[in-house]
Amino acid sequence: MTEPERSDPDALLAALSSEPDRAERGRLKVFLGMCPGVGKTYAMIQAALQRRREGVDVLAGVVETHGRAETAALLQGRLELLSKKKSEYRGVSLEEFDLDAALARRPQLLLVDELAHSNVPGSRHPKRYQDVLELLAAGISVYTTLNVQHLDSRADAVHQIIGAPVRETVPDSLLDGADEIELVDLTPEQLRQRLADGKVYLGERAEAAAAHFFLGENLTALREMALRFMAEHVDRDLRQVMRARNIAGPWKSGERLMVAVGPSPSSESLIRWTRAAAAARDCPWVAVHVEGESDLAESDRRRLTHHLALARQLGAEIVTTSGKPAEAILRVARDRNVTQIVVGKPGLGRLVARLTGGALFYELVENSGDIDICAVRPVAHASASWSQQTHVSRPNQGTTTPGEWGKTAAWVAAATLLGWLLNDVIGYRSVALFYLLAVVGAAFGSGRVPVLLAAITGGILWDFLFVRPLYTFTIGEPQDQMMFFTMIVVGLAFGHVTSKMRQRELAERERERRTAALLEFTNAAALSPEMDEGMRSALDKLNQLFKARTALLLRDHQTRKLGRAAHAASTYSPDPKEVAVASYAFEKRTAAGRFTDSLPDSPTLWLPLLGRTAAMGALGVWIPPERSLSLGERDWLDNFALQVATILEKEHFIQAFQRAEVLSASERLRQTLLDSVSHELKTPLAALQAAADGLEQSGGASEDYLRELRQALSRLHRLVNNLLNMTRLESGAVQTRRDWCDLGELCDAAIEFSADVLSRHPVRRDLPNDLPLVKLDQALIEQALANLLINAGTHTPDGAEVDLRARVQSGSLVLEVLDRGPGLPEGESESLFQKFVRGPNAATGGSGLGLAISRGFVRACGGDVTAANRSGGGAAFTIRLPVEIHAGS
Repeated sequence: MTEPERSDPDALLAALSSEPDRAERGRLKVFLGMCPGVGKTYAMIQAALQRRREGVDVLAGVVETHGRAETAALLQGRLELLSKKKSEYRGVSLEEFDLDAALARRPQLLLVDELAHSNVPGSRHPKRYQDVLELLAAGISVYTTLNVQHLDSRADAVHQIIGAPVRETVPDSLLDGADEIELVDLTPEQLRQRLADGKVYLGERAEAAAAHFFLGENLTALREMALRFMAEHVDRDLRQVMRARNIAGPWKSGERLMVAVGPSPSSESLIRWTRAAAAARDCPWVAVHVEGESDLAESDRRRLTHHLALARQLGAEIVTTSGKPAEAILRVARDRNVTQIVVGKPGLGRLVARLTGGALFYELVENSGDIDICAVRPVAHASASWSQQTHVSRPNQGTTTPGEWGKTAAWVAAATLLGWLLNDVIGYRSVALFYLLAVVGAAFGSGRVPVLLAAITGGILWDFLFVRPLYTFTIGEPQDQMMFFTMIVVGLAFGHVTSKMRQRELAERERERRTAALLEFTNAAALSPEMDEGMRSALDKLNQLFKARTALLLRDHQTRKLGRAAHAASTYSPDPKEVAVASYAFEKRTAAGRFTDSLPDSPTLWLPLLGRTAAMGALGVWIPPERSLSLGERDWLDNFALQVATILEKEHFIQAFQRAEVLSASERLRQTLLDSVSHELKTPLAALQAAADGLEQSGGASEDYLRELRQALSRLHRLVNNLLNMTRLESGAVQTRRDWCDLGELCDAAIEFSADVLSRHPVRRDLPNDLPLVKLDQALIEQALANLLINAGTHTPDGAEVDLRARVQSGSLVLEVLDRGPGLPEGESESLFQKFVRGPNAATGGSGLGLAISRGFVRACGGDVTAANRSGGGAAFTIRLPVEIHAGS
């Protein structure tokens, strides 16, 4: 018998783990079209009107009609419109979607047209789709529209189709997480007819569109692209359903793609191609970058950071490694079980590529083994040179320092002097070896340019000073000519290899320095006796490493919000605008400010300090404007922030534990005191009670003295009982004994127990005549009810009524005690049930235990006690207890 095929447990676990987050987030529906004019906005409004008829709170956040009469007529007066926010940019007043107003309004469904729109510079997010992500995270569902040309993975293909670059794109991962995608489709003929009828664009704009973008072949290609995307999306949804229902089928093939990413402009198109291929095959993909042996130029660094951020945004796993490019790429591919590596198609032959350092593709093909190598023709800017379109990182040659030039000149001068002194002894041909030695020596202390010039200069000096005829640039002997060119070539080769070794050593040293700095920080912060001292030491190391300034804002654990005052370890104090950015990073639990997509105009990068239980604060890192961050440096900062958060959380837990220890010791002491006082008072109270009874019987004292004595004894008796009852509750010694009980007798007993307090108040009993017998612990409920009556009598003016009501409702006993006192303080209906808490209007005396004991006894029986203010003044205390009702009553 064949065992049924099982679902992938890892996939199921991932799906289950994502369900709670999805339940808290809003739902996203995307209306997708092949291009403008197909009716996406119209379809979105129609769907929103249907949801409004179903009772959903719908708000039109931003809807662009583009002057189309039928769309404007459908929207007019039917949906609530959100006012736009006005912004000034370069002297022009612009209107934009008001994200803060939408979050404050919090509709159930929000319409946000044109998902790929770019916001005005200075907005919280550069792109509108980032606004949508924040809305979804806040629990607001969103309807939005998108053209297929704006998908990141399709942008290069659209560029080839229409002959113009697509400047506004949306990451595919956003649509991967959409709850629903609806395709709004028209045939090219229908769309061109709409354009001719003036339903898309008007006037000259319509004529220009018909002659360029809206060509029949363009529309056909775009429509095919939209249909293909929808087919891939539906196929992924089907596979998810099959996995969820354990239906056997063609599961994921086990493929994994990897793309090599560098600073060249063509890398962007390779990333998008790989994302589209991975989506079509429903397989994961990896973006790998091999760090060069020297720093990149600043422009290359910025471009590389953008490429890696794009790959991460599109859903790739990012891997950064070092070593020789081909070896490092294949090593990563084998470690991650990659089946296909995507690289740019070489534009030169094998021999020329090897000579110019662009032989990566050929090296991968020769050494890949079972891994497929896919060569894709990259789409790059026309102005990019061949070296820019290759995947070889061009190092930053930097500015050669005077010291390097001086060292190089010294080596060449020393070789010349040594050759001049020993020329007669060893011969002029041996002098050439001194110049080779000078080139190698210069390579250990100078950059590549001085080393190359040293090799050329050495050859020229050897020819001029030592080769006959002397002091001319003429070389007569063929052997000397060969020696001259050999010396220069060997010198160049030696210098190049030695320089690369030095640069590799410097790169490794830099990585080691950062790793050591992170370790030193961890040790400094973790082992320091004072947290402030450890934080100061850690931030000093960060400032030295990045030549930065830092600000540390910590969480206020009382308000659970970010504090506004910078920590003492900070090297600068942020202004109110920067504090607002830090608060955003803290509340949203995501990086904000410079180098991010959230409030990027801020000059400071703010990183949330995320502990395991909560955000502990925010770390601000100000870096000079002319400097950028590489992906490795950003990862280092993220790790640094994680370490800071861990230290802060640990310190918070230590302080909380210490407070808990103090509270626990205090509670034990109080419990011991309660127990001791209760038992010490019980015996003398009994003696006093007996003496008072004797005096009353013998007639030896006046009635007034006896009454006062009895009232005092009664108060002491209640106090001792409360102390003993609280001791029973705290020790868990309360055991319920349920029996059939008459509710009228229970109420009478509770009133009698509290008679001395209620003597100045008429008690009105409201008990139906047909109250049934119920099974409960009469002693506990009677004591709980008596405490409520005593509380009512204590807080009610003399002569005011106290109401006692009882009823059985839906299988529960409901007992209510209502007074006409000052009522409950606002917001303290729960705190009054805590131990030793007394109301602000309480009379003198009393322990503040009565209400706590009432709730404790009722909860021990499976019920609860609640308090609320009465209309017209006073308070109402209600006991609600599930009970068994006697069948014959």
